[in-house]
Parts: sequence; C-alpha cells; structure tokens
Amino acid sequence: MSKHTGKHGVRHSALGGIAVFVIVALTGFLLATNIRVNRTATVTSDTAQMVEQRVERAKKLRSEVNELNSQVNTLNKLSGNTNGTTNSEDAGSGTVLPAVEGPGVTVTLDDSPLWKTMVNDSGSTSNINDYVIHQQDIEAVVNALWAGGAEAMMIQDQRVLSNSAAVCVGNVLMLQGKQYSPPYTISAIGPTEDMLDSLENSQAVQVYQEYVSAFGLGWNVQEKDSLKFPESPLLLQPLKYATVTDTGNADSQSDQDSGASDND
Repeated sequence: MSKHTGKHGVRHSALGGIAVFVIVALTGFLLATNIRVNRTATVTSDTAQMVEQRVERAKKLRSEVNELNSQVNTLNKLSGNTNGTTNSEDAGSGTVLPAVEGPGVTVTLDDSPLWKTMVNDSGSTSNINDYVIHQQDIEAVVNALWAGGAEAMMIQDQRVLSNSAAVCVGNVLMLQGKQYSPPYTISAIGPTEDMLDSLENSQAVQVYQEYVSAFGLGWNVQEKDSLKFPESPLLLQPLKYATVTDTGNADSQSDQDSGASDND
C-alpha cells in the first residue's frame, strides 16, 4: 500500500511539472508577441497627434485634388469648353470657383484673455467653455451673413463652399482638412448694410454678444470697401433636385378614363 501511494505521488508531481512548463511557455509566447506588436504598431491616445496626422493627410489629398483640377481645366481649354471656369451656381459642371472682388464685411471672433485668470491650482476652471469660441459661434456669424445677402464668403484663408463644415476639435477649428487657432475671421462680399443689419438682428449673434460683455470674448466687425477672394477648387458633387414623377398623373388620368367609361 505504501509503495502504491508513493508511485501515485510521483505520477502526480510529473503532471504538475508539465502543467507549470506549459503555462510558463504560453506566458513567454504572449509576452514576446506583445513586444513584437508594440514595435510595429504605434498606438496613441494623444488627440493632438491624431489631428496632426489627419491634417497632414488632408494636405496631401488637397495637393492631389489641385493637380487634377489643373489638368481638367487644361483639357477644358484645349477642347474649347469654358465650363471649367464657371461660377458657383454651376455646381458640379466646373472645377474652379473663380476669384471675386467687391465691398464686404469682416467679422473676427477670439477667445477671451480673461480665462487665464480663472484657471485654478489644478489647471482647469469649471466654466472654461464660457471663455472660448465654439463652433456654434462661427456658424451664427456665417448664417447671419448669408441671410444678409452675402455673395461669397471666406473663413480664415479658405473659400466657403456648399459642402464646407467648420468643426471645432478641442480649442482649434478644423475646416476642410486644415487646422486653425483663434482668432477666427469670417469675410463676406455682398451688400454691406444688409449684412450688418442681419448680424445685428440675429438672435444667435445677440447671444454671443452677451458672452462678449460678460466674459470678454473677442468681437470685431469692419466694413471693407474692397475684398478680394482668390479662386478655389470647386469641391462639389453634382447637385440633384427632387422632381415630380409621372406616377400620380398617370393614376389620375387612369381614374378619369375609368370614370368616363362608367359614364358611357
């Protein structure tokens, strides 16, 4: 009995040793795999770095688009087609938004310099959002200028197209792949007086001006005798409009014909 017990004990120790060896081997394999993956892949949670990477890619794509637009315009000229230099109303038929010049208005928005004095010991403030420009502030000015009859518009150094979208990422502005820091300038060519009246009567702009008074946000409006906007690639998809189908007319006509047959 004692010999049997001893033999069984040896068998148990051998199995335990094999199990330990397998576990150690798997752990080493996982560790080696993790090191190899980390060498070949860069994982980052830095939002600024990710934005910077996207900006660089957008610049490369924009350069490619500009080169292709140039080639298309050259081909249009060689073929005698002048659509390559049409205005923005010919959406989808041209590749370039022509340069424009005329009287207009510029509006400049800026973060408040007072936020620095409001930062506490931990490096933050509970109402920091009250001291910085937001996406809706830019949109309020843009919409007011369009409502006032603006014929062409720029935000910073970019023409505003029908597919332009001003997006705030943190405390910076992203516009068509480019990154901007405040102050933000919106320029518009058009009827000056009407645009100024539209800015004054806009409820969204009035709300912003309340924050200007309360928190020191930047607000500067200037009339310009002459503004010059350069030409810009017309990055538009062909516009499609809703049309009335003939189905309803056909059904109506069918009902009328059926009624006429019944009367007969």
